Amino acid sequence: MHSRKKAILVLGILSMLLGGCTTVPTRSAVLIDRTDRTDQTDRTDRTDQTDQTDQTDRTDRTDQTDQTDQTDKTDQTDQTDQTDTVPINLPSALARIGGTHPIVGHARWRVQEAYAQLDRAEVLWLPSIQAGMNYHRHDGNYQAINGSIVDINSNSLQAGFGAGAIAAGTTPRPGLSAQFHLADAIFLPKVAERTAWARQHAALAAENQLMLSASLAYVDLLDAYQEESLLDESSKRLEGIAKITRDYARVGSGLVSDAQRMETEVSLVELRRLGAKERKLSASTRLARVLSIPSTSSLVPQDMLVVPLELAEVDSPEYDQVLCGLIRRPELAESQALVSAAREAYAREKNAPLVPSILLGFSTGGFGGGLGNQFGDWGGRYDIDALMTWELRNMGLGEQAARRERQAQIQQAMYNKIRWMDQVAQEISEARVQVLVRREQLDVSEQAVRTASDSYLKNLERIGQGQGLPIEVLQSAQAMETSERAYLSTVSNYNRAQLQLLWAMGWWESILEARPQSHRGYSRNHRAGDRTSSVEHRLGIRRFLFDQRFGRA
Repeated sequence: MHSRKKAILVLGILSMLLGGCTTVPTRSAVLIDRTDRTDQTDRTDRTDQTDQTDQTDRTDRTDQTDQTDQTDKTDQTDQTDQTDTVPINLPSALARIGGTHPIVGHARWRVQEAYAQLDRAEVLWLPSIQAGMNYHRHDGNYQAINGSIVDINSNSLQAGFGAGAIAAGTTPRPGLSAQFHLADAIFLPKVAERTAWARQHAALAAENQLMLSASLAYVDLLDAYQEESLLDESSKRLEGIAKITRDYARVGSGLVSDAQRMETEVSLVELRRLGAKERKLSASTRLARVLSIPSTSSLVPQDMLVVPLELAEVDSPEYDQVLCGLIRRPELAESQALVSAAREAYAREKNAPLVPSILLGFSTGGFGGGLGNQFGDWGGRYDIDALMTWELRNMGLGEQAARRERQAQIQQAMYNKIRWMDQVAQEISEARVQVLVRREQLDVSEQAVRTASDSYLKNLERIGQGQGLPIEVLQSAQAMETSERAYLSTVSNYNRAQLQLLWAMGWWESILEARPQSHRGYSRNHRAGDRTSSVEHRLGIRRFLFDQRFGRA
């Protein structure tokens, strides 16, 4: 009779799993066949058990109603949270990084500032224009040209192109005036040009770093959404096992402690699901901050699944990838431009004593005056001045100090460039190792998901055939959830390593060109030829420095 009771219970479980039935035969229904062979005491016991079963059913229905109400409230809360959703994917996230972003905008305006300083340095030798007037009156002693002191009252007025002339002296503020050091006119435009190049590469480096931050933030967002989805599926599996365990305990085929343990597991997976929800909302906020959009918007990834990305090739030798990074990374170009600017500044100090300072002036206008309060003899006046001087600062000691200062700046810039070379090489090597190792982890984690899924299905089938207790499925269900989350984490980490390697190598031109062209316009058009004219020279220098730095002939 015990085997017959067990068979009827197994058939009920199979019908629930295969046909979607939500009821299980009660113990009173299973024991109907024993009515003829039991006494009045047994019937009383069955009646008590039936009452307990009815109470348990009512409790379960109440719990289901409470769970349904809580689910409805959760759904309403989720709908409220998603009132302002913004669909996004990786290309659209990168496309949002443009001139309106505060980081990119600030960097680009620094470039414009540098080119404005270059414009000012290039016109240093051009004269300035001044126009105005001045009035002068003198009463009392006055020293004449012959040295004698005379008492004289006089006044004068000048107006026109230039101002400030008194008596026979020249016009101190010429109408056209050019005053500059010839070394500044020659070398300062070169210094300003190299500085502008450095600012331009710095702006590109800031944009590249922002692209990396946006890409990693999107990977985090997609990972959080997928983790929540996996935990939802795991919660459904555990709830199904918990229901079967309660049914076994209700009919006496299982332990109440097993049912309580399953309830605990359901609560724990719910905690994990809420944790994934928190990470999802936090990732959305971080991505919104990186993209400089309102954080009140809920960013929803358009990608349905997390799949491995193949962005950077790792089959090529590491030396070639490091060399590619040294050529493409804007940080290296910026440091090289700063070295060139420091050298031009040193050349200015070296040649400063050999070239003169120049002062050129031309003035014209009306000039008149007289003795006492008389004012007359108004007429035209012209002044032309030319002045050249050579200077040796502080008996030559100032010149030596200035040169040592510039030489120290050159050395600082060169060591900063070497530091960047080491850092770029280290970033490429580290990202390359991560890509290679995590690619192997993909195969291992994928195999773990297959075996865990197969184990779970076989255990569930075995329980459906009446072999063992439902609690025995718990371990395989936990292993399935762990393996799925491990595979998701492995894929996300692999994608992060791919993005890190792609960024460390300076991105690819195809990715940059796919973005709107207006996002890449930094410099003035008439400077494009000046920059590209020395590209081959700069690449040759970097290749030589790389060979010297890393010991390859």
